[in-house]
Amino acid sequence: MDPALAARIGQEVADKMFQYRRDASGWKICREGNGVSVSWRPSVEFAGNLYRGEGVVCGTLEDVWDCVRPAEGGLRVKWDENVTGFEVIEKITDTLYVSRTSTPSAAMKLISPRDFVDVVLIKTYEDGTISSNAIHVDHPACPPKPGFVRGFNHPCGCFCEPVPGEPLKTNVVTFFQTELSGLLPQSVVDSFFPRSMAGFYANLQKAVKKFHA
Repeated sequence: MDPALAARIGQEVADKMFQYRRDASGWKICREGNGVSVSWRPSVEFAGNLYRGEGVVCGTLEDVWDCVRPAEGGLRVKWDENVTGFEVIEKITDTLYVSRTSTPSAAMKLISPRDFVDVVLIKTYEDGTISSNAIHVDHPACPPKPGFVRGFNHPCGCFCEPVPGEPLKTNVVTFFQTELSGLLPQSVVDSFFPRSMAGFYANLQKAVKKFHA
């Protein structure tokens, strides 16, 4: 992939994610509990919803980021029940690459295994926040694979933010707006994301304790 194009796409996604993070308008809470809230609003990218999750995880920012960072051979596939594989298709820089993520069947197998090919940009902000930013891209080295439905990630990602005065806590904010593709009833999609996002936080907390006790 042309490095300049990848860099432009990555920065555009990071800018959108930053706007999502700062824009508090229009969100409707759809799931709340155990210190985690999941909310949604209509997506402006596609005919679906943009989902936002937020919760404080006990662990240093570095430890929490180590568990969530999208990296080949990273910890994510070891604890995230919604990720069965992650590979770098093309590395452009240490913080910019094209990846393929595979996911298992879900919702009592109503949702079959999916895979997603994305441009991913890792960005660090002055206050110490680290973010991952991703969007779907077509890549010649990764055509659709047998056994998987190719899904499409519209601008999505994750922020790991320091909590002022609490170095052993990290605020984690996630954004998803994913087109799962296939002939799925909208009710299945609408129930799947809030539930899986809430589970993400519970499993992340367990992972931080397990891998960074």
